[in-house]
Amino acid sequence: MENSRIARSLDRLHSIMKVLRSPGGCPWDALQTTGSLRPYLLEETYELLEAMDSSDPQQIRDELGDLLLQIVFHAQIFAEQDIFDLADVAEAISDKLERRHPHVFGEVSETDLEALNRQWDRIKAGEKPGRAAGSSPFAGIPNQLPALARAAKFIERGRRRNLPWATFGSSENAMETARSSCTALATSGNDAGMLRASFGEFLIATVAWGQSLGLDAEQSLRQTLDEIAVNLSSEKPSIPSHERRPRTTE
Repeated sequence: MENSRIARSLDRLHSIMKVLRSPGGCPWDALQTTGSLRPYLLEETYELLEAMDSSDPQQIRDELGDLLLQIVFHAQIFAEQDIFDLADVAEAISDKLERRHPHVFGEVSETDLEALNRQWDRIKAGEKPGRAAGSSPFAGIPNQLPALARAAKFIERGRRRNLPWATFGSSENAMETARSSCTALATSGNDAGMLRASFGEFLIATVAWGQSLGLDAEQSLRQTLDEIAVNLSSEKPSIPSHERRPRTTE
């Protein structure tokens, strides 16, 4: 019964999008392309993240719907060009999930998390020729990711492959690496290239330190900035002394 309800709801959304894009539908929707929709896709993703920070289930539901709309929208545009449709998108991700979880849907009995991560990477590398053995260990990490999030991905990928620079070990070692990078930064002087490199290494080491403590650098910084914005907006602006007027009895 639950599966039927989900199928009906998704089919309704798909049908609405087809009508909006068809002759006699909405002129704005009909004009959109995958290129013109890119800003909205990114915007809806960030709005969903903000809703998740609020922990408001109704707001999260609504933002998930807005993001789902973008997926259906893009799929419909490709369907109109006879390239693929929404069903193909769902089938592709279902196939991928089953293929990358042989310990669940296959006969592999592996349960160790580190081994499962390596298994995931091997399967993923085999799916795309550009990520085969010998290619960059960071292939597939989007350049468009925010820098802190991208650094976290680099460290995770490097740690799985035991790359020396990504193997910080304990949180104490990660903290010491961050301190060493900070010291190098302080002694870089006026050399712009060395200053930038030392600052970048300090930031990477700090991201790794956060990971060792179970913290996500991007999320932590975003939440702190939100808290600063809220605190500042709640403060009453002070009146400069030269603009203050003496209280009168009138």
